[in-house]
Amino acid sequence: MTAPLHDTSAAESAAVATPDVPQKAIEGRSLGRIAWTRLKRDKVAMAGGAVVLVLVVLAALSQPIQWVFGLDPDALHQDLIDPSLATPIGSFGGISWEHPLGVEPKFGRDIATRILEGSWVSLLVAFGSTLLSVLIGSVLGVVAGYYGGWADTVISRMMDTFLAFPLLLFAISISAALQGGAFGLEGLPLHIGVLIFVIGFFGWPYIGRIVRGQTLSLREREFVDAARSLGARGPFIVFRELLPNLVAPILVYATLLIPTNILFEASLSFLGVGIQPPQASWGGMLSSAVDYYKVDPMFMVVPGTAIFLTVLAFNLLGDGLRDALDPKSSR
Repeated sequence: MTAPLHDTSAAESAAVATPDVPQKAIEGRSLGRIAWTRLKRDKVAMAGGAVVLVLVVLAALSQPIQWVFGLDPDALHQDLIDPSLATPIGSFGGISWEHPLGVEPKFGRDIATRILEGSWVSLLVAFGSTLLSVLIGSVLGVVAGYYGGWADTVISRMMDTFLAFPLLLFAISISAALQGGAFGLEGLPLHIGVLIFVIGFFGWPYIGRIVRGQTLSLREREFVDAARSLGARGPFIVFRELLPNLVAPILVYATLLIPTNILFEASLSFLGVGIQPPQASWGGMLSSAVDYYKVDPMFMVVPGTAIFLTVLAFNLLGDGLRDALDPKSSR
């Protein structure tokens, strides 16, 4: 007769000595950190962000860079221009070590320096007009979405009216009418101010509609009901509860709106009602290149490439931010 087999009891198992295994502390992550982690995984968006960062730094430091290296965007180099054709001497628009992007036809101004000089103008107009559109559109959109009723009706009809405007023609007429001087300003400050106002003021309905739609869904959420139950009034809920929760879509759309405004500024300068010469601007350089694109195509290729790369970088960054800030994203 064999001895019965006895199962090892729980007490005996617990008595078995096991080495202490260090437990890794569970670390909580904020929504911002989660979004940053997702964004870092998107190599295309990070590349676009790197290009945007370089462009912003160059634009912000364009004046010191010109001063340190002795660059002058308005300096003429008539010795580099063929007097009979008014085109740069040499191939590819007069590219050389001293002028890596060539020189302009007729005047012989260094294109690289003028691209650098025009960068801060284009980005200043784009960022300023985007900020104006975001401020107006966010406030009116969240008010329309939260209060509803007659406020929603009035603001929505305002959006429809602004969207129905022939914006390009209206911008051309306003810019042309204020070329001489207005509001105590003249010259470059006036042109920049007019462009920021025109582009930003007539661009707010686009972001206003997005914010209104997001607010319609957020106003029924539990945290809004909790704020109401604690006695919070409408303005407090709008600016302290709803707007902070709308930062993500506002940031994404603002990033995508900046390249649109860059193109708009370039279009107005191209049509002659934006930044006026001799101040360098990318759109103005494209406008001047129209007369020479057959004999000197580089004069059109360089500013066109600058606009293309800037718009592409902002769009790639905006797409990456949209995916990173989307709570339903699987990245």
